[in-house]
Amino acid sequence: MRDYHINKGIGRTVEFKGLKAQYLFIFAGGLLAILILVMIMYISGANSYLCLIIGGGGASLIVWQTFALNAKYGEHGLMKVRAGKNHPRYIISRKAVHRYLKKTPKNHEKYC
Repeated sequence: MRDYHINKGIGRTVEFKGLKAQYLFIFAGGLLAILILVMIMYISGANSYLCLIIGGGGASLIVWQTFALNAKYGEHGLMKVRAGKNHPRYIISRKAVHRYLKKTPKNHEKYC
């Protein structure tokens, strides 16, 4: 019987067969979703060969895409890409230049 080691030490990220961090959740969730889809199709009376084709093709696609994302972005890269989409590309300032150079009044606290 084989022994699979998932974590190699305290404080290190979880790794299984080269997949790291959030890719494990994408991998497991995708395979679970494909399994549930195939089970629902089979119970509803779909052709068993169609269920096999969709199950095998979907599982292959999930495995291939997960490993491709892991190789492309790395451990934290996917989170950085998602965070980068939330930042504006540039900041628009429509105030006139003299308004930036103007002194603030002494009782500025009343206006804030």
